Amino acid sequence: MVRGFVIALTLGCMTVGSQAVAQSKPKVTSLGPDYPKTAIFIGNSFFYYNNGLPGHVSLLEKAADPEHKAAYRNTMVTIGGSGFDWHDVESYFRPNAVGKYSFDDNNVVVFNKPGRLFDAAVMMDCSQCPIHPTLKPVFIEYARKDADIVRTHGTRPIFFMSWAYADKPEMTAQLAEAYTVAGNENDALVIPAGLAFARALQQQPELVLHVADKRHPTLAGTYLASCVVFAALTGKSPVGNPYRAGIDEQTARFLQQVAWDTVQDYYGK
Repeated sequence: MVRGFVIALTLGCMTVGSQAVAQSKPKVTSLGPDYPKTAIFIGNSFFYYNNGLPGHVSLLEKAADPEHKAAYRNTMVTIGGSGFDWHDVESYFRPNAVGKYSFDDNNVVVFNKPGRLFDAAVMMDCSQCPIHPTLKPVFIEYARKDADIVRTHGTRPIFFMSWAYADKPEMTAQLAEAYTVAGNENDALVIPAGLAFARALQQQPELVLHVADKRHPTLAGTYLASCVVFAALTGKSPVGNPYRAGIDEQTARFLQQVAWDTVQDYYGK
């Protein structure tokens, strides 16, 4: 999983060689055998950039399982710059509201069956909140509150580990540790998107995963994160998936492989 022999401890995390990893190991490493097919993504602009990460995840899922593509559905509720505490998560599960209807491949409105509309809730805090000295306690508090809320609605809580800023690579290990600990404390799966960003840039430093603001994702960054989510939600490898989001085949294949390798390493498979 990691290469090199130099170990540097930083804020409860470690860097082995040039590969950043979480010091803690995730307790929840799979959503199987009953893998979720519908999810609500609760977060911020990291989700809604590039026409929405959840939409790319849906297209990966449908391409991987075309016979049952109608069963896959992802919805996002986002607020720019938001942290966990900005979202009224309970309200997202009120009857006849979020997820009541969706659109099929032909843009026909489909009314979804009432009841449990989402199998999973993928939640992300603001990009600095989990490691910010003032906001970290809020992250810990609302990770617990929001996980409890979604469970009361028969939905599985999942935390999305975001990525480091382009000019602050040290954030990778810090975020990885914070999210892994939160996942373990709340019996929730953690999706290691941030670790995938670091791995991809380690292997191909010339790859551009951030836009000019050094925070938000390029299309390649969104696609990489989507492949990580796909692997975590379905337990399947994205390698060879025909959906490439308009990215050239060689780059898409590289991002698919990085996503799968990251998920396998993080979950200890």
